[in-house]
This record gives sequence, structure tokens and C-alpha cells, in this order.
Amino acid sequence: MHRRHCLRLAGRAALLAGGWVCAIGAQAQPRYTVSPAQLQAAVAEKFPLRYPVAGLFDLALQAPRLKLLPAVNRINADMPVEAAGEALRRRYSGNFDLDFALRYEASDKTLRAYQIQVNALRFPGLRPEVSEMLNAYAPVLAAQALREVVLHQFTAKDLAMADTMGLEPAEITVTAQGLVIGFRNK
Repeated sequence: MHRRHCLRLAGRAALLAGGWVCAIGAQAQPRYTVSPAQLQAAVAEKFPLRYPVAGLFDLALQAPRLKLLPAVNRINADMPVEAAGEALRRRYSGNFDLDFALRYEASDKTLRAYQIQVNALRFPGLRPEVSEMLNAYAPVLAAQALREVVLHQFTAKDLAMADTMGLEPAEITVTAQGLVIGFRNK
């Protein structure tokens, strides 16, 4: 039993390299960090996106600017968006403001957006009736644009030590410095 405890402590000490951090204490669990730059790069790969709206016009979403919201353990996404089509007669620029929580998907070892909340879809200069229609469509658009979007993909190497210790990613905490992923026993 003492040998197993020593091996676990040695394994946790080895996690200090890379994105791993080991908390201090008798029951210390390892943690993995993801920087804001890593999150921004991962989400940028999924954009631009285009969505038709009721056959009247198209919305084009550009890569969002992410902002960490540690106070509510969420991430804010502010996306530049353009609306264009025959029904509008010209192109309108605006922004789509929303935030979301994160969850770990064990099947493909990813961190994904979920619990998406629309804050606003704004198009300065757009007719009020068209703006109302867009805002009614905003939750559907948000779900399509960010539903389950991957914000981080763990590699086998990232999780190798945790696997040998019988641990898996669990709690995801948003901090000002990025994400901190805690682990639990499998």
C-alpha cells in the first residue's frame, strides 16, 4: 500500500511539465491548464460559418473573440456577423454576443461548449422588423454556430499520466489565466 502511494506521488510530480500542475496536499489531484490563446486558436478553426435565414438572406459569422468570465465560470464569445441577401438590399454588419459553459466529452477527449446563452444579436441600421426576426432566430443560430464546438482536444500524451493514475478530466474552472481542468477517479 505504501509503495502504491509513493508511485502515485511520483506520477503526480512528473505532471508538473507541460500543461500539468499538481496541487499541494495529502490528497492532491493533478490539474491541466489551457491558455486563452489555445482556446482562441481552437475556435478560430471552425469559422467562418454561413447560415441561410428563412430563404430571405444569409448570415455570415466570423471567428469569435473569446473573453473568460471567471465570476460565472463561463466564456463569452463576441462574433462579427454580416447579413446580406435580396430581402435586405444591402449588406449589414453587426455582432453576436453570447456565452457558454464547458463540458468534457470522454468519447473523443474534448472540451466542448454547451449551455449556450444568447446575450444579443445587434445590427445597427437594420429595420426594426428585420432586427426582431433576427433576434427571434438568434437562439437557433447560436446553437448551430457553437453547439458542441470543440475548444480543446486532449492528446493521448496529455492524458497518459492521468490514465496510468486511474484519473479522468472532471471539473472545468474558468480563470483569468485560462481553463483549469481538475481530475477525478475513473
